[in-house]
Amino acid sequence: MKVLVIGGSGFLGTELIRQATTAGHETAATYATRPGTTSHVMWYPLDLRDPGRLNAVMAEVGADVVVNVSSGNADWAVTAQGPVQLAMAAAKYGCRLVHVSSDAVFSGARVDYDESCLPDPVTPYGAAKAAAETGILLVHPEAVVARTSLIIGDGHSVHERVVHELAAGTREGVPFTDDVRCPVHVADLAAALLELASDRDAAGIHHLAGSDAVSRHELGILIARRDGLDAARLPTGLRARSTLLGALDIRLDSRATQRNLRTTLRGAHQFIRATA
Repeated sequence: MKVLVIGGSGFLGTELIRQATTAGHETAATYATRPGTTSHVMWYPLDLRDPGRLNAVMAEVGADVVVNVSSGNADWAVTAQGPVQLAMAAAKYGCRLVHVSSDAVFSGARVDYDESCLPDPVTPYGAAKAAAETGILLVHPEAVVARTSLIIGDGHSVHERVVHELAAGTREGVPFTDDVRCPVHVADLAAALLELASDRDAAGIHHLAGSDAVSRHELGILIARRDGLDAARLPTGLRARSTLLGALDIRLDSRATQRNLRTTLRGAHQFIRATA
């Protein structure tokens, strides 16, 4: 299988490339600003807002499957329109597409969300992600849209760095006690994405989140204890009393997708303790 990773120089993209190359897949990747450092990978500069460049990369690589892990935050052209252009190109060149989406497509009004739940975003980023999902499945119905949550990874994720900075007192902010998500380990997520990429029967919406629902504060405590930090130094507060936009409690139910995966999507209590 020849794999093209869109956004390969990022946190999840780096792990995807590592697993794909280890499995013997011929792998290529794109980057927006600078290439990653992984060897034995062909790197291509790509701006998803440039359809001409996108088509040129797709034609040159000739991938069997494209996995899109790029992020443009709330930039509509990158996060909403870019993935739809990618889906059109994937359909044109006859390759599978796995697109990574986010739990930000939900408002948190119902707390628990399985794959049948319709998006109801409350932030510009969530709206862009939801629009991408709709557009992708419209132009490429065989594509996979994989929603996930906070991505954690043995000390290297942005969430873990924030915990270290908060514990050290070098960063302002609060890991809220009422802000609940289902964190997933980057290795589990990458493995599950590659499984979906190779499964020709997989299509549509899938949820790939960890099995534990934890608050950002509880997650911070788990990370602090694993890394030998003083968890008591982590501040507490309620997001509901802040001015920040976004949902409070979103719990992705991944059980339907999990039943068809060999990869176990571990919960935070399991994978953080396992890496101690």
